[in-house]
Amino acid sequence: MELDAYGQLKPGGPSSWKRCRSASLARTCPFSPRAANEDEISTELFPGARVIDPKVGRFDEAYVGHVAEEGFRDRGSSGGMVSWMLAELRRTGVIDRAAHVRACEDPRREGRFFKYVISTTEEEIRSGAKSRYYPVDMSEILRAIRSLPGRYAVVGVPCFVKAVQLLRREDPVIRERVVVTLGLFCGHMKSARMVESFAWQMGVRVEDVRRIEYRIKDPSRPATTYTAELTLNDGRIVRRDWWNLVEGDWGSGFFQYNACNYCDDVVAETADVSFGDAWVEPYASDGRGTNVVVVRSRAVGKLISAAIEKGRLALTPVDARFIEQTQAAGFRQRREGLAYRLSWGSYDLPIRKRVRPDPASEPRRRRLIYRMRAHISAWSHRVFRLARLLRVPSLYIGWGRAVVTVYHGLAYSRGRIGEFVGRWLLADR
Repeated sequence: MELDAYGQLKPGGPSSWKRCRSASLARTCPFSPRAANEDEISTELFPGARVIDPKVGRFDEAYVGHVAEEGFRDRGSSGGMVSWMLAELRRTGVIDRAAHVRACEDPRREGRFFKYVISTTEEEIRSGAKSRYYPVDMSEILRAIRSLPGRYAVVGVPCFVKAVQLLRREDPVIRERVVVTLGLFCGHMKSARMVESFAWQMGVRVEDVRRIEYRIKDPSRPATTYTAELTLNDGRIVRRDWWNLVEGDWGSGFFQYNACNYCDDVVAETADVSFGDAWVEPYASDGRGTNVVVVRSRAVGKLISAAIEKGRLALTPVDARFIEQTQAAGFRQRREGLAYRLSWGSYDLPIRKRVRPDPASEPRRRRLIYRMRAHISAWSHRVFRLARLLRVPSLYIGWGRAVVTVYHGLAYSRGRIGEFVGRWLLADR
């Protein structure tokens, strides 16, 4: 896997390999039409699930809350549940090692800011806390899992967890050694160029950035107020709230991978347990962070229940409807928006999704919003690349601010701002 000109990870190799119609690859790629879908995988993995919901999938229990034990909630982006779960799995002997994403010590030498690593201690696990909106791949850790016997937990966004589950079907070594999967709720994946854009907008060079934190926690402000922080090689720190950055509205889709336009899984339906942010009140206003948790594995469920009883976790049971409300925007994009996007027929390969194409199910305004998001997603890569080649950051920043103005007019204004692009956006392409 290599970063391309747009800062996206793509498979590299000889042209003969790329032309190969591998049956194994077709069965293990999470976006392949020949691979099992999320319903098929979860039915196989969790046949006795107590709840079957069309959006959340199959599960036994769901909760909202945070870690009560010291040192987890304050170090995480949300309620600290992901790091706690990994640490608890290791402490109780369920796993020997954890595969998760951690910051690179020397980004310039390694050519990236984040990568998958395998942790064996609790401190290493805790160092992987917080959100990582950056492209990563699992090639190195899969090789490590194959070469080093033991029991592993793997953390990933929905398509990554699905890929692991598909690989477990094909590879007996991976099936034996990956014993737990932890899923992260996902809106979409960003390219590596977002770090560079943040640097541009904060007045520094990306070459001088040693570390990035996408979400700095401040208990005095709402959890929805994201603040990005860049630590420079000389020790200086620069910060800016997301809403003052071009890409500050996550839903606008800047630097989004095209594959994310064709994903229908928001909550990592194939994971043993998955975690997200509680984007509903009163939790969204709590700057300390709050998780929603969906439990599918009975063994994981027992660990969580025992910790709740001992006061180590402050979790309250919720239902599928509550989970859907916390991720309402994501479900609209991945279900309603996907049905509309599938009707465009603008893809090169056959696509098999759980959502049927529908060109007119949504009101005109919603269709405009989905068109605008697709426009921003596609052109942000191209305009940024041009600005980068010309060394004119203002070209991209000015374009970004203009399209965001139109997008916000469509998404949030009750007036007719942005309607002038309607015919062009809704035209057959």
